[in-house]
Amino acid sequence: MIARLPSLLLAGSVMSAAFAVDVVRVEPADNGQALVNPGMGWTMHFYSNIISNYGSQLEPSDALDDFPGLSTVYLRLPWSFLEPREGEFDWSVVDTPAQRWIAKGKQVAFRVTCCESWLRYATPEWVQQAGARGHNFSVGTGVDPDGPYWEPIYDDPVFLAKLEQFLKEFSRHYDGNPNVAFIDVGSYGVWGEGHCLASTQLEVDDAVKLKHIALHRKYFQKTLLAVSDDYVGHDQPVTHHLITDYMLDQGMTLRDDSICVQPPPRSWFHAELAGSFWPRFPVVLEHEHYGSSVDRNAWLDGSLLERAIEDYHASYMSIHWWPREFLEKNRETIDRINRRIGYRLQLRAATWPREIAFGQPFTVGMSWSNAGVAPCYPGGYVAVTLKDARGGIVSLHVLDRFNTRALQVGPPKETPVEECLGTFVIAQEYRDRSGNFARAATAGMCDVFVSVGSLDGTPQIALPLEDDDGQRRYRIGQLIVTPRND
Repeated sequence: MIARLPSLLLAGSVMSAAFAVDVVRVEPADNGQALVNPGMGWTMHFYSNIISNYGSQLEPSDALDDFPGLSTVYLRLPWSFLEPREGEFDWSVVDTPAQRWIAKGKQVAFRVTCCESWLRYATPEWVQQAGARGHNFSVGTGVDPDGPYWEPIYDDPVFLAKLEQFLKEFSRHYDGNPNVAFIDVGSYGVWGEGHCLASTQLEVDDAVKLKHIALHRKYFQKTLLAVSDDYVGHDQPVTHHLITDYMLDQGMTLRDDSICVQPPPRSWFHAELAGSFWPRFPVVLEHEHYGSSVDRNAWLDGSLLERAIEDYHASYMSIHWWPREFLEKNRETIDRINRRIGYRLQLRAATWPREIAFGQPFTVGMSWSNAGVAPCYPGGYVAVTLKDARGGIVSLHVLDRFNTRALQVGPPKETPVEECLGTFVIAQEYRDRSGNFARAATAGMCDVFVSVGSLDGTPQIALPLEDDDGQRRYRIGQLIVTPRND
């Protein structure tokens, strides 16, 4: 709407004006759509330990474009698949499926495990043959001399030396790679979860677990590392632990794979641990294999999954089943989660003059909120872009003192709102000392777009708004640029 005001008023902030101006005020509605943004979203388990789970039924061209909010393909598989012979690596087993998501602007995440309950040698057999000690085990029995599976002794020096060489090569390929969202520390425990409950049932002291975490940090200095909550104990609630203290100090995040494994009231165990992590780093959640969770009456109606997002302030949630079956049976739950998971930047209101003249300052005021459960970790600066009738950029202005990383989160429908103001000038031409000039802008009707991104005005964050120009700028109205009156 257009209102005539003696001053520009926005959410309690007043900017005096020498004369009355026509002011445009818009209050865009959140369109409710799922957003794919850096540092958040659904992670699709393409490999879930067993190599056929759960991407094996997808065609090579299928990147699950129909799954709303899917941002990451998750590849969890045994070390022996990647280094079948010492010093010979097969990265194609992960790079091949990853490329179809990377081509769509999405990311990949990894876990490489050293013990499985379905495969004898998750740690390559050649490591054992080189002298690494370990135990045979049977699932449910523990150590069993005749057991079909093998688990290394996690502080065995031969095992650690071979593991370090693998991590060194692993990091050469992926540390700092912008296509990688995060990497799990997966070298300790069955399934890489940080416990031995379904393997030998032999637990080690915290010093050994810390050694594995530190070994990953040694080689992954740039990419976010995630560590399972089970490293601090399987099911004992704690608010902090020496392992999590180390993780926080080293810039690592928390992962919890226990969601909806057990029926209520033990649907998860370590939400209180997340309280130290989510203000700084994106928390990762994994729910139980969907079909298994339903079979043991741990799933209920999906509301528990929504509550886990709230309790952990989670940024990532798994798709831990055949993805389209999971979507079909849980669509309403998925849609509700997509409106809360991670961060969700909302433009609540914006005001600007209906007409502006070249060379005269004008002010844009905005109200913003983060309707998600987690901070906007990558941060971003609001930009106002004016485009002409052909879609050309007439003028671009960045509110460079307002970083959306600072927006606070709150309960549903109680999101704090922050105001920001920017005063800008549109130049019609730029002249040098010799009088030569370059055209900057032309007069006429302009469309007003808003975006969030880098300090140079490049959009990076998807917003829940209509009229996207295809580059994450969103049309919110118009204004007229006029010749200067003086």
